[in-house]
Amino acid sequence: MTQTIPLASRHCSPQEGGAPLPDAAADALLAQLDGWHREGATLTKTFRFANYHETMAFVNATAWISHREDHHPDLLVRGGITSFVEIGPQKVL
Repeated sequence: MTQTIPLASRHCSPQEGGAPLPDAAADALLAQLDGWHREGATLTKTFRFANYHETMAFVNATAWISHREDHHPDLLVRGGITSFVEIGPQKVL
């Protein structure tokens, strides 16, 4: 019997040379994460904050975690209160 580990408690690990996950498997994992969506082969989520300070605190925390995991998403801040996170296909599939 295989034990399933919740996706949110996992860590990034290189999958060099591995085939992309089939759509059904990727969708099943994505269903565990609130607010994330697939746009083609890219995973995206929009975060909204009350002010610029909270937005930048989020960006800095995301940068610290991403660096620790050696997994670097694209981050976009728009209007000072919205942060978009995109993880491209080369990083997850």
